[in-house]
Amino acid sequence: IQARRCSFPLQPASQDCHHWLRKLRAVPGNYTRPPRPHRTRPPRSDYSDAAKSLGVSFFSNPHDLCEEHPEVILLCTSVISIEWVLSSLPLQRLKRSTLFVDVLSVKEFPRDILLELLPADFDVICSHPMFGPQSARHNWKGRAFVYEKVRIGNEESRISRCEKFLDIFAREGCRMVEMCCEEHDKHAAGSQFITHTVGRVLELFNLESTAINTKGYEALLDLVENTAEDSFDLYYALFMYNKSALEMLERLDLAFEALRNELFDRLHNVVRKQLFEKVQNSQDSYTWPQNGAALSSSALVVRSQDNAQPYEYKGQISDRFDDNLKLKIAIVGFGNFGQFLAKTIVCQGHTVLAYSRSDYSDIAKKLGVSYFSDADDLCEEHPEVILLCTSILSTEKVLKSLPLQRLKRSTLFVDVLSVKEFPRSLFLQNLPPYFDVLCTHPMFGPESGKNGWNGLSFVYDRVRVGSQESRVSRCDRFLDIFAREGCRMVEMSCAEHDQHAAGSQFITHTMGRVLEKLGLESTPINTKGYETLLSLVENTAGDSFDLYYGLFMYNVNAMEQLERLDHSFESLKKQLFGRLHGVLRKQLFENAEKLQISWER
Repeated sequence: IQARRCSFPLQPASQDCHHWLRKLRAVPGNYTRPPRPHRTRPPRSDYSDAAKSLGVSFFSNPHDLCEEHPEVILLCTSVISIEWVLSSLPLQRLKRSTLFVDVLSVKEFPRDILLELLPADFDVICSHPMFGPQSARHNWKGRAFVYEKVRIGNEESRISRCEKFLDIFAREGCRMVEMCCEEHDKHAAGSQFITHTVGRVLELFNLESTAINTKGYEALLDLVENTAEDSFDLYYALFMYNKSALEMLERLDLAFEALRNELFDRLHNVVRKQLFEKVQNSQDSYTWPQNGAALSSSALVVRSQDNAQPYEYKGQISDRFDDNLKLKIAIVGFGNFGQFLAKTIVCQGHTVLAYSRSDYSDIAKKLGVSYFSDADDLCEEHPEVILLCTSILSTEKVLKSLPLQRLKRSTLFVDVLSVKEFPRSLFLQNLPPYFDVLCTHPMFGPESGKNGWNGLSFVYDRVRVGSQESRVSRCDRFLDIFAREGCRMVEMSCAEHDQHAAGSQFITHTMGRVLEKLGLESTPINTKGYETLLSLVENTAGDSFDLYYGLFMYNVNAMEQLERLDHSFESLKKQLFGRLHGVLRKQLFENAEKLQISWER
């Protein structure tokens, strides 16, 4: 058994080989490992000590190995070295019925090599365990094992031997998938190659853990860790020896370009609209001059009326908590996310009011929420907290439309947007100084938080909270809603949040949307990494493009991140095509040298 992954075509990676041997040792039979014959290559590695510790007989000479007449030769070489290794084996010393098996990540190429170099009396299985030392370090249960019985003799003993070999993986709980080599490579180009490509792009991007990782971002970090352990030779082989890989790379490139164009088109339209509105406003101002002095912005702020009639709403509340701890919270923007938060807030016993442009009265009633179709009516209820659950794009318009004069002057305003510096500035510019301001970001949503909020991050910044004990207590009670549910409470400035979020949230959504445009689909041979990408697409596809555009438009760090991601993708393509160019150039010079020698003769 030869080691598979390598940084140099013939330098074995012992970790991978040892992983297989540990499993094979548990199955009755003798398993041995042939070295490669000496050429002008780096010296072969001596794994005799490792083999001894695994209960494996180690041979330093392939002739000695083959004279042991193994029933199965399991080739764990790299794709790049398999032809050389196979040609170097003394096949004449083996029994003519020996079974040859490979475990490469591509299948058509080794199948053709085995059929070309092996005599017709040798049996051949092409297999691909869709896992490795990292992804299956605990066990192989549920992992796909793909195989094709390329050539098996009709004798019962040879059929039985083939089944006994496959049973090694079946016994460990592998999902056995019989599939022809062509079909495997077609699926693998979409699953394996794309997974490794995304992992390597993000590795070049220097993706790092932040203080506010989302679930999706954690999945990308795991993907980088898994693919980083594989050599570039393995990745290059996935590209070079799978005829579908180049098409997938081109499609990924087009998908990324399409997403960038979509972002920049939206940006262009917004700027263009603003310019036209500015010109129109200037013309209106010139045609219809106003009489009298302009009102100052402070004059627009009207304090709450002293004679406003208080009204205590009795909603469907729980008796889990002391009445003194309960808050009256008004959710402005009662869409999907507002409803998601309302369920938990109501369950904790707080009084919840809601207002939205769309009619959600029926849903509100089911949730135990009092619904208002008029903002004035809502504000006259004097909620202690105004919780804005609007989109990034509509927040400014909604905030300016609220009748602030009908609220108590000490009201606490809270937002839950995915960017933080923008709403912070918006609150401070548009709210009178006697209103309290708390900027928050629950780093989860209806999908990622559907089974509870325990362990999920909740980021907040007390932007402006009055010094009175009642106002400090109210802010703490609001934050306690999330702490009681097990959230990981992270106090962080808005600027610091946006710096981290540009790397975590924006990049996560970008990769999800690029892969969505690529049209990723589940295959019969999904790897763990590919399942991660499919989940990422599913989670980000549920969010509107407005949300993604908001992450781009209202985070000062997003443009730099997009440029870095683009640069990382270009760097990876240069690595691939640079290697390809080197191989072709070497072949051309070797052919020219052979031709010159032929002429001289």
